[in-house]
Amino acid sequence: MTSTLGYGVFDADNHYYEATDAYTRHIDPKMAKRAMQWAQVDGRTRLLVGGKVNRFIPNPLFDPVAKPGSLDEYFRGRNPGAKDMRALFGELEPIRPEYRDRDARLRAMDEQGLDGCLLFPTLGVGMEESLAGDPPALVAAFEAFNRWLEDDWGYAYQERIFAAPMLTLVDVDAAVAELERVLHADARVVCVKGGPAHAPTGLTSPADPRYDRFWGLVNESGVTVGIHSGDAGYGRYLADWEPQGEFEAFRHSPLRMVLSADRPPYETMAALVCQGLFDRFPRIRVASIEAGASWVPILLKKLAKAYGQMPSAFVSDPVETFRDRVWVAPFYEDDLSNLKKELGLDHILFGSDWPHAEGLAEPTSFADDLRRYDFSDSEIHAVMAENGWVLTRRS
Repeated sequence: MTSTLGYGVFDADNHYYEATDAYTRHIDPKMAKRAMQWAQVDGRTRLLVGGKVNRFIPNPLFDPVAKPGSLDEYFRGRNPGAKDMRALFGELEPIRPEYRDRDARLRAMDEQGLDGCLLFPTLGVGMEESLAGDPPALVAAFEAFNRWLEDDWGYAYQERIFAAPMLTLVDVDAAVAELERVLHADARVVCVKGGPAHAPTGLTSPADPRYDRFWGLVNESGVTVGIHSGDAGYGRYLADWEPQGEFEAFRHSPLRMVLSADRPPYETMAALVCQGLFDRFPRIRVASIEAGASWVPILLKKLAKAYGQMPSAFVSDPVETFRDRVWVAPFYEDDLSNLKKELGLDHILFGSDWPHAEGLAEPTSFADDLRRYDFSDSEIHAVMAENGWVLTRRS
């Protein structure tokens, strides 16, 4: 494939819009009412999760849906007309075939100049928190979802579309079993939520040794772990400042927007590094997707200080460990020059978030943002066409 750049690119942050039976097609009938259901509530079709109306996505039917990139200016920090969110979304359109059909998606990728992509859920990244109080239902829901994903998308379709199954650490035995199953089905990347993991004893770090059997299999298999933004459960912390209801995409107060923007990736990556996950399992690759990169310089500064103060607490230099084991897909509004200096060119990923409203209408236009930050042609090629492919190889 070729693009306006003159070469094909690899997009590390593409999305589908889930089919309406994504969680129900393969669900264990005994778990159906405890997991996801559709119901008519006040004349509208609503998604029930754990028996409650779920509002993570305002319209989980996705038809009609916002046009790709319709919130581009808003996420660049510009809203001169002071429009509300509904107005910013603009006119909705009928769902396109390429949002739900893999062959139609390949044709769209050809037109866009995409050789390959990592493919993540839209609804799926907000489901774990709603079912965390019922671990058997959560495990069953994610397994059902992954079996739907295998049906409709596959994990390495035509060696171009690499869809990420959702995994939960709520039950270690189940996490290992499901990881083994999706690896057998040729998964190249798996998706876990950021933030603390749910455990029978309460919340804990995903780097806690209780999860070492899971991480050991990740390490042995060479599969990439993508930590994609979504509902990381941080509403429980933000409620100390501003009580509010459940997480709902695009519904944030200014305070919540400022407080929550960088906490999940910053704290998750800090835990993985400081608690020695990469020292115990030195082949693990973690990709931070759709969480921006403004947190990276702050984390590296803090890691360097901690290492200087307590060198014996670390097996290796934590800054270098982070740079070696973590890949980051920045937002187009981030300081990309500083990220290159702090992280290194080879670990910067191009991610368009297509076809989401907050993403780019034309994925390859990310190269224009790289140029604004004085990336050379060879550096742009590395970010746009080379770096993401590494994560698809289970080596």
